[in-house]
Amino acid sequence: MDQANPFETPKTFSLHRAEYLVGFAVATGLLIAHLGEIRWIPALALFLYIDLIGYIPGAIAFKRSGGKPISKVYYVLYNVMHSLITQAAVAALWCWLIGPEWALLVLPFHLFGDRALFGNFMKSFALPFEPVRQSGYLRLLDDLGIAHPKPAGHAQEPEPVGHIVPLPEPAARTREEALR
Repeated sequence: MDQANPFETPKTFSLHRAEYLVGFAVATGLLIAHLGEIRWIPALALFLYIDLIGYIPGAIAFKRSGGKPISKVYYVLYNVMHSLITQAAVAALWCWLIGPEWALLVLPFHLFGDRALFGNFMKSFALPFEPVRQSGYLRLLDDLGIAHPKPAGHAQEPEPVGHIVPLPEPAARTREEALR
């Protein structure tokens, strides 16, 4: 993965997740170290609001869509709410209005946990809201001689690409034609 090839192989994806696992471990350690100093009602609210606004509406829309594309609004909500930038701004505003407190640790705990434990990063408009194996990515892995990751597994098989209309078959080119 580099500037010219902004994709991740299964190995680089695992390494990327491992970096967030360190942050998750630090946040977890600090939460445990300050267990008695945490106001748990605000902590629970701060932990839950991220998904109540940023994930659950999109997950419901995706499930109801039967695998069809859903509004990009859900992607924007997810990406904004699951942004370290957004949550740093929320923490800064909280510190200014209410004061610094250990309950704010649930913000990095949530985001680092999502990335490290579940592999959830920002959502692309070009992909379904929930993870689905993309045939183009699998072909790329084949070209690179890399084993395929395990399938995500859904009750219904969503359309392979969320918001990009595939070219009609006659207009699609084979790899060999593209190289000529």
